[in-house]
Amino acid sequence: MRVIIAANRAPLRRTPAGWEPAVGGLSTALLPVLEREGGVWIASMEQTGLPERHGYPEGDLAFEVRRLALSQDELENYYNGMSNSVIWPISHYMLQHLEPRGAYADAYRKVNGRFAQAVVDELREGDLVWVHDYHLMAAPALVRDARPEAAIGYFWHIPWPAVEVYRIVPGARALLRGMLGSDLIGFHIDEYVGNFLECARRLLGAEVRGGRILWQGREVRVESHPIGIDVRMFERMSEEGAAEAEAFRRELGGEYVVVGIDRLDYTKGVLSRLLAFERLLRENPDLCGRVTLFQVATPSRSVVESYQQLKREVDEAVGRINGAFARDRWVPIHYRYRSYTQRELCVFYRAADVALITPLRDGMNLVTQEFIASTQSGVLVLSELTGAAHVLPEALGVNPYDEDSLVAALERALRMPREERLARLRRLKERVADLDVHPWAAGFLRAMRGAAAASPTAAEKPIAR
Repeated sequence: MRVIIAANRAPLRRTPAGWEPAVGGLSTALLPVLEREGGVWIASMEQTGLPERHGYPEGDLAFEVRRLALSQDELENYYNGMSNSVIWPISHYMLQHLEPRGAYADAYRKVNGRFAQAVVDELREGDLVWVHDYHLMAAPALVRDARPEAAIGYFWHIPWPAVEVYRIVPGARALLRGMLGSDLIGFHIDEYVGNFLECARRLLGAEVRGGRILWQGREVRVESHPIGIDVRMFERMSEEGAAEAEAFRRELGGEYVVVGIDRLDYTKGVLSRLLAFERLLRENPDLCGRVTLFQVATPSRSVVESYQQLKREVDEAVGRINGAFARDRWVPIHYRYRSYTQRELCVFYRAADVALITPLRDGMNLVTQEFIASTQSGVLVLSELTGAAHVLPEALGVNPYDEDSLVAALERALRMPREERLARLRRLKERVADLDVHPWAAGFLRAMRGAAAASPTAAEKPIAR
């Protein structure tokens, strides 16, 4: 059984030493699957000069990577446009960032068609097709049209919004039909499953029976499969970085270290977090000189104006807060606008007393699990509007839109008795171990095979409007 994966990004990056796994949960989860089962990973061309096709690992080829070169027009309209200026903001309830244009949908359909054709070209009898994320909503139905017998799974890695919000997407019904070309559609949590089922029922007139959609003579299963991390890897890196973590704490000074690790994206709540930290210092002068916020903001989509504006606002807030509160050698906020390796992040996690993970909306947010696997006694302050909040109830939950809630949770975390900290963390570590990414991938593939074997089962095709 080979696996054909279609995802916008490739799982490998080129380094002077050769091809290495890319940083990210999806690569961590699926590279072992491909190395074991064989197959092809189809992705877009992230940069010029890369080969359109190559095997991996070098010297003992287990699978292939195939890259689709996108024109500048396709990149602008499919990726920056439809994917990240329409589907992304709507899925995160950020309608103020919605920028629909006709050219976006056209390019999106075209690029999805290219991905689907590449999948069809690679398919052999018995292969499983696994399509990933919001960049490729139209692809499953296109593959199904060409290869009706194919076993197709689809996993959606971000929030799925309520029907009243999702229907704002231009071409919302056509994109739903595209996803329903799958045998199995996966989301992180039950809430997203319920939202999707309601979209299919209300917007397409599809018949919904429990977690199944009867569609065009087939049965499509819709299930929650919360993704995790490679727990052992993060535990190992944390142990290896223990001495560096202690040195990092000494370098920052003070008594408490709070970390925030995010892409600089308007969904992540970085600015709201900074304002809450500012208020914490203003209302608790005894914490001045004792607590430091170390905020990492990884550059993201920097060509988009809304992201450029966010960077200006964050830069200004950091400068104002540090200017108002810094004293002697203590600086309240250490802000880093750059990328770090996973091993470097583990040093920060292990050094921290508190992780402040407060997105305004997020699908899962794997930083939460990375912190839990890496820390020895830290407290997790977590936005209630993340998928992670549904599977990590021992975190201190906050409404990221409520500054009072943020300030109170942060103060509670900093002053929490050690016994409570350890009791919460012990249970969180158990939950993260249960979510490990390798069983996640194996479990989804099992569910995909089962869904494909059970379809078709519907006696009649529902009416599509």
